[in-house]
Amino acid sequence: MARVAVFFLGGTISMTGTDSEGAVVRLTGADLLQAPDVAAIGVEAEVVDFRAVGSSRLTVADLTELHAAAEQAVADGADAVLIVQGTDTLEESSFLLDLWWTRDEPLVLTGAMRNPSLPGPDGPANLVAALRVAASREARALGALVVLDDQIHAARFVAKRHTSSVDAFVSPNAGALGRVEEATVRFATTVPRRPPVGVPVRSVRVPLIVTVLDDDGGLFDAVADSAGLVIAAFGVGHLRPEIADRAAELAAGRPVVLASRTGAGTVHTATYGGPGSESDLVGRGLLPAGGLDPYKARLLLLALLGSGLDDDAVRSAFARYVGGAA
Repeated sequence: MARVAVFFLGGTISMTGTDSEGAVVRLTGADLLQAPDVAAIGVEAEVVDFRAVGSSRLTVADLTELHAAAEQAVADGADAVLIVQGTDTLEESSFLLDLWWTRDEPLVLTGAMRNPSLPGPDGPANLVAALRVAASREARALGALVVLDDQIHAARFVAKRHTSSVDAFVSPNAGALGRVEEATVRFATTVPRRPPVGVPVRSVRVPLIVTVLDDDGGLFDAVADSAGLVIAAFGVGHLRPEIADRAAELAAGRPVVLASRTGAGTVHTATYGGPGSESDLVGRGLLPAGGLDPYKARLLLLALLGSGLDDDAVRSAFARYVGGAA
C-alpha cells in the first residue's frame, strides 16, 4: 500500500457557502478524504492541513515552507506527495515546486473548479484521480504533475485558460501527458526533466510587465530597482521601438526576460528585423523565454535569482533551461 502525504492548502475544493455569504474555506483534509472511492484506491493517506486559504493568498515563502515539508515527508517514508490547493495560482505553484523538486517520488497537485456547494462539484473526482496518479509507479521521476478533469499535465506546460469551467486546465505547447480512466493511470507520453534549481536563499523582486497597444513605457519607471524583469511582449517577442530602448537600458543592469503575452508558442530570436523586433531585443541583451509563458518565465528567473547566483550565472542558467528540447 503506497503512503501518500497529502498537504491541504484550502481553495475551492475546501470551500462551502451559506445563505448570507459566498463560499469560504470550511472543510479540512479529513473532511475531503471522506469522498466516495478514496478508500478503494488502496493508499495510506497522511493528512497535513498546511494552510486554509484561497490560492491567491499564497506566497513564495509559503511554497518554500511547503517544499521543505514535502521533502521531509518523503524522507520520513512517504512514497509520494499530493498537494491540494486552489486553482487560481496552481499553474504557478506547481511550476515553482517542479523547479525545486529533486526526488523521483511523485509530486502531484490538484484542486477544484466547482466548490462543494454547487451542483456537480469536481473536487472529489479530482482528488481520487490525483491520489491514483500519486500512487502510480509510472508517475515517478516526472517532476511535478497537475491532475484535474481526469487529465495529467506536466507542471512545466500546464496553464489555466478559463475562469470557471471544469476543463480550465490545458497544456498549450504540449498537451496532456495522460489520463485516469476506469481507475487506471494511463500515460500517453512523458517529457524529459530539466535540471532543478536551488531553493531560495534570499528574497528578490521580479516584476512582470505586459505591453499593450500604444504603450508609453511608464511602467518601466516602477521597476528600475528590481533584481530582474519579465516583459510579456507582442507576438513572437516585439515591442514598440521606444519601449525597446527602455527595455535594453534595464537589461544592461539586470536579467530581463522577453516572453510572449500570447500564452502559447515560443519566443523567436531571428525571424524579424528592425527596432523592437525580437532579433533587435535579443541582440541588446534580453533573454528569450523560449516556450515558457510570462508567468512561468518570471518564476524561473525569480528562482534562479533567489538561489544566490550572480546575474551572469542567472542568464546562463536561464538560457540552458529554455534552450533544451521540450
